Amino acid sequence: MLIPKKNRIEVYKYLFKEGVLYAQKDYNLPKHPEVDVPNLQVIKLMQSFKSRELVVERFAWRHYYWYLTDAGIDYLREYLSLPSEIVPATLKKTTRAPGRPMGDRPMGDRPPRRDYGDRPRYGDREGYRGMGRGGDKPGGAPGEYRPSFQGGRGGFGRGGGGFGGASRE
Repeated sequence: MLIPKKNRIEVYKYLFKEGVLYAQKDYNLPKHPEVDVPNLQVIKLMQSFKSRELVVERFAWRHYYWYLTDAGIDYLREYLSLPSEIVPATLKKTTRAPGRPMGDRPMGDRPPRRDYGDRPRYGDREGYRGMGRGGDKPGGAPGEYRPSFQGGRGGFGRGGGGFGGASRE
């Protein structure tokens, strides 16, 4: 597909700046939401990049997602004549403002946790099944209960019966 150089450079600049690019799988969309280029041209450019292994493609819920590879970064840096100090946003280190550790934070509007005393807490899965290992479950089947399935006749899909199946005696 022939794509104007102006559109190609605009897509390449955005891809290099962000490091990632997405597009809805709608070939008739007049304009890509992030770049002022028709959506079809964005998809076709990234399809070309994918075939040259310059991006990695993911597809989910009618959207394409492309991530630059190291080879793609080098290619775009050369194509756009950028210095090696400029890197995509996905490779930049983010700095966090120094703050208090999580354990020292005030509770705020949150009420204190409930004290269960000596009752079992099911949130920890302690005693949820079997009421504390070894005990019988209340309301369960008695120990001598042995279900019988009609003399071993077999049921639907258990082989035997029907046309051409094994005969019963």
